[in-house]
Amino acid sequence: MFIKALRVGLGQLIVGIDFLTRPGKLKRSPAEQADVDAATESLALYQFHACPFCVKTRRTLHKLNLNIALLDAKNDVAARSRLQSEGGKVQVPCLRIEEGGKTRWLYESKAIIAYLEQRFDPALAKQTA
Repeated sequence: MFIKALRVGLGQLIVGIDFLTRPGKLKRSPAEQADVDAATESLALYQFHACPFCVKTRRTLHKLNLNIALLDAKNDVAARSRLQSEGGKVQVPCLRIEEGGKTRWLYESKAIIAYLEQRFDPALAKQTA
């Protein structure tokens, strides 16, 4: 019971620190933001609210100004079930990517962040072009 209380307390501390130190959002023109919003409609992030790796991933969503659906795999039974049955395991964070009629499940915060930055960060897009 002590360990659970400690985990909950530390989780809330991490969320609080994230809120206080959150980076500014990437600025785009309204047309560019509309294009990005359309592209993110096919993405969903399965996460736990206080998971440090999920917080890290959500910071990137905020920084890149991405409107990606957040699904609570801890408290939402349907989201957890879909993550288990279609993704293959209940591990967060997990980004569900639907492209070309196919669904891909991307696990690990580093891989998710790299994918999002490569796809949506204009500074990185200029470097790779």
